[in-house]
Amino acid sequence: MISIIGSGRVGASIAFLCVSNALDDVLLVNNTKNKAIGEALDIASAIPSTSKFSIRGTDDYSQISDSDIVVITASTGVYTKDRSENMNLQVIMIKEIAEKIKQYCPSAIVLLVSNPLDILTYFFQKESGFSRFKAFGIASSLDSSRFRYFISKKLSVTQSSISNALVLGEHGDSMVPIFSTITVDDNSFLSMISDVEKSSMINDVRNYWKELRHYKSRSQFGIAKNTFDVIDTILHKKELCIPVSVVLEGEYGENDVAMGVPTKIDQNGISEIQKIPLDDSELSSLKKSSKKIRNHIGSIHT
Repeated sequence: MISIIGSGRVGASIAFLCVSNALDDVLLVNNTKNKAIGEALDIASAIPSTSKFSIRGTDDYSQISDSDIVVITASTGVYTKDRSENMNLQVIMIKEIAEKIKQYCPSAIVLLVSNPLDILTYFFQKESGFSRFKAFGIASSLDSSRFRYFISKKLSVTQSSISNALVLGEHGDSMVPIFSTITVDDNSFLSMISDVEKSSMINDVRNYWKELRHYKSRSQFGIAKNTFDVIDTILHKKELCIPVSVVLEGEYGENDVAMGVPTKIDQNGISEIQKIPLDDSELSSLKKSSKKIRNHIGSIHT
């Protein structure tokens, strides 16, 4: 079973993808019981006729027992200027959820989606005591999707022709698009753009969510698809190489902080934190990003 904690736009979109693709039974959990039940009733109409799985909604955390995967999309409020706006309240929330998951399904793989993503990933892992390879944040893969979009738009090429366009570090204003590894039809992307264009693209990637909010209240489909891909990988015993936020223990020279790094994911969660070559400016930016996350972690009072 897949349990999704939070029945807002993102949680419901993830549930829709899981149900319509007949991945597994889905349980929507929300503090407002009627919200969870209503979304489940709506999504139930998307169950394929050949599917053996169902969806239901509840406010009862005990029903998450026996979940193989738990996705956390819950939020205490909407941020408007920065993903860390509701940080203290979100950390209190994530600690409470961690206790519930630890109590009812201690063997689950936990995917965090709520913001501020890296900080919540860190506190969830510490509070729950789960292996860092079984409790990680889904966001850097979304940022990487957005990065590919801008490259595709810039060069008027298909996204399928772009390889190794990764965004690492914080899921926030200090995120680090990695240019040195990118190829477009096997040609180095760095040779195709100027330093000014590179700087502009970094800003575009970092501010994607702000641009999107000029047109709609918040994003939902991109993160839903990136989260669905991880769930599908785990349940169908595939392998997927994407950056995710994980608590680091020496990787990339960082300890006791969670941030986006390249990983390989399989049926057991993270099977490998991958080491990729970065140039000096990228390493420096990654160090600044980790420092920002660490400062946020140190500022929490709950």
